[in-house]
Amino acid sequence: MKTAIIKYNAGNTQSVIYALERLGITPTLTNDFDEIRSADKVIFPGVGEASSTMKHLQEMKLDQLIPSLTQPVLGICLGMQLMCKHSEEGDVNCLNIFDCEVKKFPANPSEKVPHMGWNTLYDTNQPWISNDLEDKHVYFVHSFYVPVVKETVAKCDYILPFSAALQKNNFYATQFHPEKSAAQGAKIIENFIKL
Repeated sequence: MKTAIIKYNAGNTQSVIYALERLGITPTLTNDFDEIRSADKVIFPGVGEASSTMKHLQEMKLDQLIPSLTQPVLGICLGMQLMCKHSEEGDVNCLNIFDCEVKKFPANPSEKVPHMGWNTLYDTNQPWISNDLEDKHVYFVHSFYVPVVKETVAKCDYILPFSAALQKNNFYATQFHPEKSAAQGAKIIENFIKL
């Protein structure tokens, strides 16, 4: 089993590496196209700002590679948002794997933005994000969100209902950070690796 983590200017790669190592998996952090293509599983992490990150992906031609991958690919946080069609963050076109828009949370006097901390999942119904994760807490840090769409496979509420996870064909994605979500996050990573 070869697991590749896409290397670019993402901020959370080390915590993803540690989470995999705790499961007995030694991943490869790489931006080499051949290494990524030959991996059994690919993880596309992300922490940062959408438009500058898309520019970086374009400079490295990773914007062409990622949508062409055929093995299971897991996008995390900004990685999930960049897998969408467009983001309001910097008004940027993204990878268009998921045909949906990333929107900024509306101002709300009773809820702070960013949405930061532990929150519960609901409507979990896929083998990798299964019913036993219903009502479990996972860790979020984000100011932008994906609305509930046909590819939504887990939801969360903060100001409004939004997509906590997406799935389409071989592409999987979480808005939350499974690598920072204790036992339930480890379970999601383990489920993804077993796909």
